[in-house]
Amino acid sequence: MTTLGARQPNLLLVDDDPVFCRALGLALGRRGFAVTVAHDGAAALCQARIESPDYAVVDLNLDGDSGLRLIPSLLTLDPDIRIVVLTGYASLATAVDAIKLGAINYLAKPADADEVVAALGATAGDAAAPISTRPLSVNRLEWEHIQRVLRDNDGNISATARQLGMHRRTLQRKLAKRPAPR
Repeated sequence: MTTLGARQPNLLLVDDDPVFCRALGLALGRRGFAVTVAHDGAAALCQARIESPDYAVVDLNLDGDSGLRLIPSLLTLDPDIRIVVLTGYASLATAVDAIKLGAINYLAKPADADEVVAALGATAGDAAAPISTRPLSVNRLEWEHIQRVLRDNDGNISATARQLGMHRRTLQRKLAKRPAPR
């Protein structure tokens, strides 16, 4: 709840899934944010230029484009913006890239509004975070390796497929699937 005269913090929500955007946007609005929605990078930058957001929640995969490309542009418009990357395609490689580019946090979907708000407000890592004693599955290791090679090839699917020694269509099918469980 906001008090009379208090300004609601502006939040830019960028996701190419309109149903998810609507649901998360409404939930974040109930938690005190003035939410603006964009479904692609160009629309997000246009909105950010009109009214500089205090916060941004950016989907990693914006209809085939990388939400990571938005991070430097948003930070150029306002270096104080707090950005959280939200993705259904989580990998260690993209998490590291998001943080290196200036995001303050990285969440895997499904994440609820309370988790997003907590991530936006986090000021430090959690030293008490539990450490899994179970090693990653072979499928998850494959997913992480593909993501790392894809990142090293600047997102170029053909170059990544050549480097991995697999057919481009096979790689595209693997990338279209959700990541393997940890």
